[in-house]
Amino acid sequence: MTSAQDFSHRLLQWFDNHGRKNLPWQQPATPYRVWLSEIMLQQTQVVTVIPYFQKFTERFPDINTLANAEVDEVLQYWAGLGYYARGRNLHKAAQIIQSKYQGELPANFDALVDLPGVGRSTAGAILALAFKKHYPILDGNVKRVLARHTAEPRWPGEKQAEIDMWQLAEELLPKQRINDYIQAQMDLGATLCTRSKPRCQACPLQSDCQAFQLGTPTEYPIKKPKKAVPHREIRWLVYAAKGQLLLEKRPSQGIWGGLWSFPEMPIDNEISHLLSKNDIIRFQNLPDIQHAFTHYKLTISPIYIELDNPVFGVADNDKQCWVKMDDIAALGLPAPTKTLVQQLARGF
Repeated sequence: MTSAQDFSHRLLQWFDNHGRKNLPWQQPATPYRVWLSEIMLQQTQVVTVIPYFQKFTERFPDINTLANAEVDEVLQYWAGLGYYARGRNLHKAAQIIQSKYQGELPANFDALVDLPGVGRSTAGAILALAFKKHYPILDGNVKRVLARHTAEPRWPGEKQAEIDMWQLAEELLPKQRINDYIQAQMDLGATLCTRSKPRCQACPLQSDCQAFQLGTPTEYPIKKPKKAVPHREIRWLVYAAKGQLLLEKRPSQGIWGGLWSFPEMPIDNEISHLLSKNDIIRFQNLPDIQHAFTHYKLTISPIYIELDNPVFGVADNDKQCWVKMDDIAALGLPAPTKTLVQQLARGF
């Protein structure tokens, strides 16, 4: 196992030669500027953030100016960065800092994570970069670096995996130059240990990076396991009579809201009563239809029921009607309904 001293030494040596040291929020790295940059950099790349940060700090150069502004104006300067809750939370936090901490960002972990929009990793970054306190971070870049270096076999979002990764991040902290080390971690993930096409040959951690040794760095971090997709089964009652089909308008809420389809029933409902009608001239089970939604899969089992005439007790309300085959195309139909109607038109 790599020693923490060796890990941080190589990373800092690389940072001295290749790290980013002239970003706007580093000149100077005041607590306010570091906090602002960390909020802006959440889910947004450095190259995108830079012009917004510069305009924002010209208008709001300190916490009190930000706190005294109207939220609508703050959001005007945020427009285009996306994730606007960040801008609203930033403004709320500035007002809290103004009233509770005399306009000075607190150098206390618990106080920071109590601020709107500040989580554990953001608080750690502020404390390390602005106050040079020994706190780890675990943003997306650092998770990627650590997951690859250890070939972490679990999805980092898994509770125990995240706990273990935080512990590792803390164990690797150096005794000196904590601010440079935290910046180095972020820089390495952003410039070399990238999601795709990582530049492993230039990485200072390559010699004992387990993912590199395995030859599969891009397989880490492990992706979130896919949840088992729920499966539903229903039965369609496909009533036909003299070139017409019985269709039913679906409720406005729910799947296929407001579209026309066939009457349906639960798959396990008794169907013997459907066969007792004297006017049935043909009854046939049609092939199942498989349809996938975002959150579940649906199996439709259609039953074709041909009647002598298009008069039947099921069509006694305003949500069901008999429609000529030639007229059905003009209605709004779900894809599986349309497919089945086309099959019926061809004589299935």
